[in-house]
Amino acid sequence: MKPLAAQPSRRLSDAEIVARAHRSDRNFAILGLSVLVISMIVLLSLIVDFMVDGLGRIDLDFLTSFPSRRASEAGILSAWVGTTLVMLVTTALAVPLGVAAGLYLEEYAPRNWITHLIEINVTNLAGVPSIIYGLLALGLFVQSLAMGQTILVAGITLALLILPIIIVATREAVRSIPLEIREGAYALGADKWQTVSGYILPTARPGILTGAIVGMSRAIGETAPIITIGALTFIAFLPPSPVQDTFPFINFNWLNSPFTVMPIQMFNWVSRPQAAFHVNAAATGLILLLMTLLMNAIAIWLRYKIRRSMR
Repeated sequence: MKPLAAQPSRRLSDAEIVARAHRSDRNFAILGLSVLVISMIVLLSLIVDFMVDGLGRIDLDFLTSFPSRRASEAGILSAWVGTTLVMLVTTALAVPLGVAAGLYLEEYAPRNWITHLIEINVTNLAGVPSIIYGLLALGLFVQSLAMGQTILVAGITLALLILPIIIVATREAVRSIPLEIREGAYALGADKWQTVSGYILPTARPGILTGAIVGMSRAIGETAPIITIGALTFIAFLPPSPVQDTFPFINFNWLNSPFTVMPIQMFNWVSRPQAAFHVNAAATGLILLLMTLLMNAIAIWLRYKIRRSMR
């Protein structure tokens, strides 16, 4: 008895292949939209919970008062001032260094195993837990270099935390620029630096700005590295003002001042049993969320202005 011959598989027609591709695209779009909707529902639930609990607590006295053992008299003056100053130091250190490092790795660094190793480590550092940076800062800056538990150390710690994010974002923004822009600059007689500074960097500014704001949004809510280096949980005074009346009108003594930040103030109030302190924590969380959204709104506005100017 002869064995049955294997039946040849039916070849799909072009119409069936196109229909299958459309189904895959539709299913992926539905999945992505579902994830987006769920994420937005969670975020809106968090915002609504903050507003229900803490919106009525936010007033001028809450913003201009120091923390207190009485919940009705407590405020976040030292916390939001400390957060602002720490983020100022973080921005001044992380953004220039991150952009410069990203430009060097993408445009100037030789393509060898050393550069490849650096690129891998930069990418891996973006996923390192923030507490590791706090332990590094505690051992190096606070203890070995005796810099103290100051605003400067907090800014350096958070700058190290978000530096890999800005480097990766800068490289991706530079890499996305069409090759024709570089070739056109070279054809006009520009050298390497003129091409980078006059054509590549201005074109990549929207992407670089996005990466910087993403990094700053992560840094503004970090608590673990700040607690590790010894930030205060209760502080009833402000650092010296960065601006003074006499020449040179700029004061840097605030860099060496003790500090607290809004996430630590929230943690301190949430850990207390009184419900009134929990209301204060919700109000602080709402203000912190508004600050983050304001940073992102500024980034969107700047990207829009930059793109319009480029056109």
